[in-house]
Amino acid sequence: MFESLTDKLNIAFKKLKGHGKLTEKNIDAGLKEVRIALLEADVNYKVVKQLLAAIRERALGQEVLASLTPGQQVVKIVNDELTLLMGDKHEVLRLVGKPASVMLVGLQGSGKTTTTGKLAKFLLKEQHRRPYLVPADVYRPAAIDQLTKLGEKLNVPVFPSTDGLNPVDICRQAISQASNESCDTVLIDTAGRLHVDEFLMDELKQIKSVVQPSEILLVADAMTGQDAVNMAKAFDEALDIGGVILTKMEGDARGGAAISIQAITSKPIKFIGVGEKLDALEPFHPDRMASRILGMGDMLSLIEKAQSTVDEKKAQELEKKLRKNQFTLEDFRDQMAQVRKIGSIDEILSMIPGMGKLKQMKHLKVDEGEFVRIGAIIDSMTAQERRSHQIINASRRKRIAKGSGTTVQQVNQLLKNYVNVQKMIKKMNKGGHRNLGSVGLPF
Repeated sequence: MFESLTDKLNIAFKKLKGHGKLTEKNIDAGLKEVRIALLEADVNYKVVKQLLAAIRERALGQEVLASLTPGQQVVKIVNDELTLLMGDKHEVLRLVGKPASVMLVGLQGSGKTTTTGKLAKFLLKEQHRRPYLVPADVYRPAAIDQLTKLGEKLNVPVFPSTDGLNPVDICRQAISQASNESCDTVLIDTAGRLHVDEFLMDELKQIKSVVQPSEILLVADAMTGQDAVNMAKAFDEALDIGGVILTKMEGDARGGAAISIQAITSKPIKFIGVGEKLDALEPFHPDRMASRILGMGDMLSLIEKAQSTVDEKKAQELEKKLRKNQFTLEDFRDQMAQVRKIGSIDEILSMIPGMGKLKQMKHLKVDEGEFVRIGAIIDSMTAQERRSHQIINASRRKRIAKGSGTTVQQVNQLLKNYVNVQKMIKKMNKGGHRNLGSVGLPF
């Protein structure tokens, strides 16, 4: 996320190092580099101008702290101003009414239907609400079927829409049906077009009039940059949207849409999509996003992800085992599964402060398929082998490799990694370390 922008901003900040104090000359030189980086990231030029004016005024108006270099001082100022530009604080969903209704609008290809499913899962898991899905896109082939399958996967009720029904009638009937289903939140997946047109907007206005939604969310593709910003402006003028969900953020190396939308439309980004899975939807926090953009990581989001995915009871049981040096291959596999629930390794590393600046991390590509192979290898072992790895001799290794569809060398590598983890745990126990329930896996 934002790799290109982050790299260029860090180059600009490096040029400020070595100066004894901030002066108008070296500030202007640094801001010139920042300006180029932002424009290349497809940030709206008016937004760039506004941001740089605010940074320059603050940088020239305050003394440099004795403990900070000029570069660090400017980074702090840029971080503060980026946060303000993107909205200052996280904006929560407005869910008013019984049931509360949310319209999801946007163009075709933005990921609107999948995002409807993701939002349903978020509301179920994080807010303990009872969502009701409404497929109101009768034009796109398979749109109704797609949302219906997502509802089945989430065990969430879906209104039985058909291609022959009028979208406005679908939404009207769905509100009544949601109450009958004891659901408190109606999520309406509306139709999209390849571009904004009068027919689309008229239909959405009619749905809005009938449903009176407590929230209208625009789903926009972050990778389209300024096109996403322009689209947000058009939808806002027609419907008065309440906020934006930016999708495909995991593939956006530039960041122009995320930085520009709030400043141009005055409407907040409420969520970001960071992957294809149904749990790959995150609340948008401007301060955390500013830290990511500047390469300073996002530990708060990482901690929240860990807290929401890690089973506390299992973690406590694991800690007891670790303290007694009883960490088995089954525990090794389960711990690996917990890490995968948090996110991809690349994503986790990007949230750790300083990781993005390490040269050896720049071109690191983690093979996520390795996790699948490791799970298959351990699952191919007998219960006794998983508890006592010492009994796994040459013939057993051949059997395990054949059963897991891997090679003997890969089985050997797994066992070697496991032994290294055991050694690390013993050292930590001798050193009196706490919180042993979260041991990192050295792959």
